[in-house]
Amino acid sequence: MKHNFLVFIALCFAASLSAQTFEAHFDNRTLRLDYIFAGNAERQEIFVDELHVLPQWYGRRHRLNEVPLRGNGSITVREQATGAVIYRHSFSSLFQEWLATAEAKRTRKSFENVFLVPYPKHPVEITVELRDYHDSICAAMTHTVNPNDILISRQGERNITPYTTLQQADDTTHCIHIAFLAEGYKAEQMDTFITDCRAAMASLFNHEPFKAMRGRFNIVAVMAPSMEAGVSEPNKGIWLNTALGAHFDTFYSERYLTTLHLKQMHDWLAGTPYEHIIVLANGTRYGGGGIYNSYTLSNAHARYFLPVVVHEFGHSFGGLGDEYPYGDDDPMYFADTEPWEPNLTTRHRFEGKWENLIAEGKAGMVEGGGYLSHGVWRGVADCRMRTNETTEFCVVCQQALRRLIDFYTR
Repeated sequence: MKHNFLVFIALCFAASLSAQTFEAHFDNRTLRLDYIFAGNAERQEIFVDELHVLPQWYGRRHRLNEVPLRGNGSITVREQATGAVIYRHSFSSLFQEWLATAEAKRTRKSFENVFLVPYPKHPVEITVELRDYHDSICAAMTHTVNPNDILISRQGERNITPYTTLQQADDTTHCIHIAFLAEGYKAEQMDTFITDCRAAMASLFNHEPFKAMRGRFNIVAVMAPSMEAGVSEPNKGIWLNTALGAHFDTFYSERYLTTLHLKQMHDWLAGTPYEHIIVLANGTRYGGGGIYNSYTLSNAHARYFLPVVVHEFGHSFGGLGDEYPYGDDDPMYFADTEPWEPNLTTRHRFEGKWENLIAEGKAGMVEGGGYLSHGVWRGVADCRMRTNETTEFCVVCQQALRRLIDFYTR
């Protein structure tokens, strides 16, 4: 009994310390950081674009100087006066995916990127780093943010995009906020958008561990109207005027559906309760995309829509890698570097992944993954991250997702 009481006191103290740490450094507002990533396969650069302040912070308030996954990039916020790290964030970007393409060897391009951090009370130094596929820093930039800077624009205080709450978390102050965002739905089609959101949400929570941990998620649907219905298909000569300008054929890959207009995406979301983003497009063509800590995008009326949206959310929220081979071209995984994705390994530094499941006889080493037939291994034969026909995430992915949800909510 005494032991349980001491444990309870320790947990209460830890929770109190976490809250005090957040309140000591941050206001209950969001600093939106807009950057331009630019360059080619040989040289990459980072530029500050714009800074914005949003009325409320919807991210974590504990474990602020940790990241659950390495990602291909990171943001580190340091207190200017002391140099102490007060917040960290990791991510991946379309720019870094593009660097592996043949086009990046002959062309220089720029990509928008948007990130959210809690609003600092005092001046901070923010460092952005990009890593290559060998986990070496290939670009870095540090800039100062003074929270009293008059040129930090205010967003989300008026003209907020209409939204509705689809699911309220058990504790809305300590949860994971997801926003569904409409793409290619005209104003008169928002009832269809809400129906599509509910179908996607039901599919997501039909998968473990989301099913068992459903109460930790707060979900809204943000009704951004488009002038035209549908989604652009460049290989058919179809270009539409939609809220996000999303299109297929990203990097000339037929089924890769993305948007490059991340600033526009976050403009639509300003003032709504969001952290993670699922974009539903009003189209029928098979495909989608998901970028870690950026967004998921899926065509809501396409074949396999429900498994695809869950699969892509596995990328954007869970940082899970694709477990299928895809031509073995433009490799992104190499024998001298361990993938940061928790469900893939090159056996370079496997520790901390699913060795516990191997010991329990629940998983093993199955070669093939990360678009490669050889040199990358997954844990089991099939998974939601490998095929649309599989009904569940495998035990390796479930474990990784559970760890991530715990990181955000405990």
